[in-house]
Amino acid sequence: MLHQKQLLYSGVKSISSNIMDARRVCLMFCLLLLAHCTLQQTSSKKRNSKKVCLRGTKIQGKCFLSDPVKKTFHAASEDCFSKGGSLSTPLTGDENEQLYQYVRQSIGPEEPIWLGVNDMVTEGQWLDQSGSSVRFKNWETEITLQPDGGRSQNCGLLSTTAHGKWFDESCRAEKASVCEFNIV
Repeated sequence: MLHQKQLLYSGVKSISSNIMDARRVCLMFCLLLLAHCTLQQTSSKKRNSKKVCLRGTKIQGKCFLSDPVKKTFHAASEDCFSKGGSLSTPLTGDENEQLYQYVRQSIGPEEPIWLGVNDMVTEGQWLDQSGSSVRFKNWETEITLQPDGGRSQNCGLLSTTAHGKWFDESCRAEKASVCEFNIV
């Protein structure tokens, strides 16, 4: 009986040791995969920034690339992210004006674009794509008091017919977009 208990204990100990080894291997694999993905994303962003500056325009130290293909807010945002950037979000009045002029020339004088701002989390609290509160805003307030859509219009757009003023819009509407990329 004692011999059987020792054999059983030895078997359990061996299985336990194998499980611990498997956990270590799995943990190492996950860490290596995470490091690889981080390096790939960093190098992808650097490559995209260099390419984009050749085709787009440079505004206040960032590269902007227009996309006239109309997409929902989420599709446009994912497209910019897949290229290593984000939907454009002007930080100053001058940057907003230059973006407005670029959109008129590259997409058209009557085509609005998605901005990288939304109030999906909390109505009335506009956030950029990093989740930070938007400091610069250029809402249309002379003709219509924007943002005026309540819970049905949670995504921001820049209007070329209203001289670069911002409007809120349903995120499901399809609009052109401009991706912005940091210069590296």
